[in-house]
Amino acid sequence: MKTDGYTCINVMNIIRVCVLGSLLCSVVFISACNSTDTSSNSNVPVISGEPKTALPMPPLNGKSIKSMGWNLADGRRNAFSEYKGKVLILDFYATWCEPCRKSIPRLMSLQNKYAARDLQVVGLNVGGPDDRIKVNNFAKELAIQYPLGFPDQALSDLFLSDNQTIPQTFVFRRDGTLQKRIIGYDLAAEVELEKTIAEAVNSKQ
Repeated sequence: MKTDGYTCINVMNIIRVCVLGSLLCSVVFISACNSTDTSSNSNVPVISGEPKTALPMPPLNGKSIKSMGWNLADGRRNAFSEYKGKVLILDFYATWCEPCRKSIPRLMSLQNKYAARDLQVVGLNVGGPDDRIKVNNFAKELAIQYPLGFPDQALSDLFLSDNQTIPQTFVFRRDGTLQKRIIGYDLAAEVELEKTIAEAVNSKQ
């Protein structure tokens, strides 16, 4: 009887260890599944969610955007200050961003519509180093006719410091002041964009 009792106790202990071991493995597995490694994409903006229009640009904190700019895909350099007197549209995008792709045909349409009234759209790629080499093929694929460039780090840090969602479209008046910032893209954002640009090109400022 003692032997049987001893055997039963051992069996029960083994069962307890197995159950506890299974529970521990489950916790470790769940934790591993819920963890995300963002180290390789820490500087890459996220794909847009629900658009949030008319948000202010982050504060300048003593910085001047006049000397900030971007390098065009053909190697030329542009500065923000060169566009004074024009209605400037800066569109931050990535080739892998589906809402960005949807917004580009509308931007091209607006560029063509208001080109004679000094509207200039510039696409600025913020998709990360691996995305830069895809820009030329991307431009051919979508038949993009407005300039595409790569923003200075200071410029993208300033404009996207509080929200890295893309696309982000900034509409600047002729005097260089920001008229509106549109985050994300859907039908409502499209209507807002066209309305904002129409107001900007019809303004004397």
